[in-house]
Amino acid sequence: MSSTGGASPADGASPSDGTAAASDGAGRVNGAGRGGRDGRFPVPSAISVAALLGLGAAAYTAWVLEVVLSTGLNPIETYVSELAAQDQPLGGLFRATDFTAGLLACLGGLLALVRLVRHAGSRRPWAVAGWAGVTLFGAATAADAWLPLSCQPTVDPECAARETAGLVPATHQAHAVSSSLAMTGALLGIVALTVAARRYGWFAPLARYGPALVAMELLATVWTLTAIAMFTAGHGTWALGAGQRLQVLLVALWLGLLAHSVHRERRT
Repeated sequence: MSSTGGASPADGASPSDGTAAASDGAGRVNGAGRGGRDGRFPVPSAISVAALLGLGAAAYTAWVLEVVLSTGLNPIETYVSELAAQDQPLGGLFRATDFTAGLLACLGGLLALVRLVRHAGSRRPWAVAGWAGVTLFGAATAADAWLPLSCQPTVDPECAARETAGLVPATHQAHAVSSSLAMTGALLGIVALTVAARRYGWFAPLARYGPALVAMELLATVWTLTAIAMFTAGHGTWALGAGQRLQVLLVALWLGLLAHSVHRERRT
């Protein structure tokens, strides 16, 4: 893996193109905003991707409203998705913000993939995989909003017993699947686009801060999965809520960093 420095062509243009594409100090290629054959987005498209991702990141942090709203749930012990349960008074609010966050992230990822198709020089494997991950994350997160839990298993023993016995609505199992897909997509996007930023000399802010976020996200994911396994086995929650909230917060921070990087460099 190469370092983030260096002056490699930002989008894979070869010397045989015959274009004297000069880089400035920020690593941008002159004329990039015109949407020419150098593989960059036209400025409006880059701004659109950045705006979609930035707004999606903001919506994905709506769960922090539990700090000021009365939900009756302990954020250290409960699933984030229990905020959107059908029997929660504010469940509709949190389902709406989940759907909004997922839709925005999915649209941002799709637009980025479409532009990669149009510009062959930018179709690097890590970039394609990363934007595909962002798209999957968004689609699965939006689906989550339509597959809410019917009750709160971490605080209601009767709900947990029904869930164990398979006596809850099918949305519980479907929610588990969509949540797993969402986090799989998020991890794929976080890792692949961070690698792309460093390997290809793209996205300077992401190349600089992304590796730390990747490491923290992986640790938070291990924490969350371990806590879920312990809870499922009947050994308590092990601060499941804290681990999962850290996990989703880091995803939102990474999306915000990606949005900033796309906006700054006018590329995907």
